[in-house]
Amino acid sequence: MSKIYELPQIKEALKSLQPIPHIEEGFVAYSQGKAVIPPVGEMIFKEPPGDVHIKYGYLLDDDYYAIKIASGFFETPSSTRYTSDGLILVFKKGTGELACALLDKCYLTNVRTAAAGAVSAKYLAPKKVECIGVLGAGVQGRMQVEYLASITDCKEVMVWGMNQNEVDEYKKDMEPLGYRVRTTLNTQDIPANCNLIVTATPSKAPLLSVDMIRKGTHITAMGSDTPEKQELDPKILQKADIVVADSISQCLERGEIYKALEAGVLEKERIVELGEVIVHPELGRTSEDQITVADLTGVAVQDIQIAKAVYYALEGKE
Repeated sequence: MSKIYELPQIKEALKSLQPIPHIEEGFVAYSQGKAVIPPVGEMIFKEPPGDVHIKYGYLLDDDYYAIKIASGFFETPSSTRYTSDGLILVFKKGTGELACALLDKCYLTNVRTAAAGAVSAKYLAPKKVECIGVLGAGVQGRMQVEYLASITDCKEVMVWGMNQNEVDEYKKDMEPLGYRVRTTLNTQDIPANCNLIVTATPSKAPLLSVDMIRKGTHITAMGSDTPEKQELDPKILQKADIVVADSISQCLERGEIYKALEAGVLEKERIVELGEVIVHPELGRTSEDQITVADLTGVAVQDIQIAKAVYYALEGKE
């Protein structure tokens, strides 16, 4: 009989897992053609503003396939109040039997996204991180920093948000975890003080311009997961020494790479896929002076990997 797992059970199972290696393995399988990942299904809403993503697929040597539905909505076009929900369904290959329903309320999406940020930083961030800059004081802005703890021992954080209350709440939540947090309402302060930057907003206009970016900076851009969203000036990708996509095919249609290609400032041939960088680290950062950008639009292989790992943990399979 199919099992239904609620969020508390899922969070408990995650305590026994190390998500980052699972996500890393998924990117490698994807780039090696060992995963079947159809195009993203999505619905974009104007009133109220929001979007729903349907991501699904399987790894060739797996016994399961997964389908994820994740939504996010704002109360009004000008609101910062955001709600999200979702679930992941895990099915058995060969029979189509529903193995389990993970009613995670988008928590696993947040986990796998934060883990992908850590994977990107592992191969692209400078060795000496002066300060971690975060654009976006929401859930992902917190989790990205927490997952970076396995990659860098830097505890200096500067966060930008839409209003003072938002960044004050971030500071209050993160400082008890051992981080020294400075807040700002000026996006220019982030690249001026930080050489590892994470952009985690739903912005539809660039928050950082090319003239702000210093040598040796790494940027993980993970907010623009639809064709309408954008966080970076396209010329940042033109200036970057290395431009990495979680999925080249997906980034041709959405994200910062899509915007840079559309603007005519980036050649497709310059883009390298994250799974290739993992297998061939020489494709990643080789100098402390390089500017690197990782465009993370969110790939279904991440959902498959995290869902499978949680299912195995819940069922005592591993």
